[in-house]
Amino acid sequence: MLQAKHITFSYNKTTVLEDISFVVEKGEHLSIIGESGSGKSTLLKVIYGEYDLDNGQIFWKDQEVLGPKYNLVIGYDFMKYVAQEFDLMPFISVEENVGKFLSNFFPEEKKQRTAELLEVVELTSFAKTKVKILSGGQKQRVALARALAKQPEIILLDEPFSHIDNFKKQSLRRSIFKYLKDKNIACIVATHDKDDVLGFADKMIVLNDKKIHANNTPQYLYSNPEKPLIASFFGEFNIINNTIIYANQLQVVETSTLKATITQSYFKGNYYLVEGNLNGNKVFFEHHVDIDKGKTVFLKRID
Repeated sequence: MLQAKHITFSYNKTTVLEDISFVVEKGEHLSIIGESGSGKSTLLKVIYGEYDLDNGQIFWKDQEVLGPKYNLVIGYDFMKYVAQEFDLMPFISVEENVGKFLSNFFPEEKKQRTAELLEVVELTSFAKTKVKILSGGQKQRVALARALAKQPEIILLDEPFSHIDNFKKQSLRRSIFKYLKDKNIACIVATHDKDDVLGFADKMIVLNDKKIHANNTPQYLYSNPEKPLIASFFGEFNIINNTIIYANQLQVVETSTLKATITQSYFKGNYYLVEGNLNGNKVFFEHHVDIDKGKTVFLKRID
């Protein structure tokens, strides 16, 4: 279990994180979300021991995680960190990068372990390819596989799929997060992408103004968005009569007190996101077909 106890961290005398506390159980998936500059990446680095804390403590089980003042070499064997910048060896192959830190005393086990991880990150066909000629997304997948090579107890992932093409992201997310669950590896994911969270995260932390703004399950926070910051993570939303209402919670009806004039429609595949004018304010709702500009419709909230 990871415990962060009232941690505060400042960078160049500017406080970035203030009084942060949370717990991550073994095998649990925690997502950290927040606006750019909210401290998501910094929090991961602090947890990893890359920085010294101003106040507070971090523990994995009974071992305190300490920073560079106390450790000549940053990091711990039980924890791996995959940053947005990949520290790979460009002139050797993909499989050599992944197997670099595995023991050569058991060559067959090393070979099997490397092959297993290349399958998890969907790079089996690139095993013999030198890293220097890979795309950014492929390098990111090598970095993920290498971090998993020695099977850490907890892994920290900073925007883990940011360089990966959309057509590959979905299957890769499923593969990586299933592997972590199967192996009972705890993970903390800093992300701006709701698809990294929904369907995978057990809990979700919202960082805002240096502090934890919310900490609960994604399901709870989706259903009870206390602030626009939380609602915006899940999708288009409206504030009507001081209530946050998602676009998919509004439906066109025969008549109601909510009367909107259509200003734009956006094709989203199996639905249209429709924009309208409601009492001088923009309103967004989902509809199964396009609606002509200038048309007047009545809207009602559905739950």
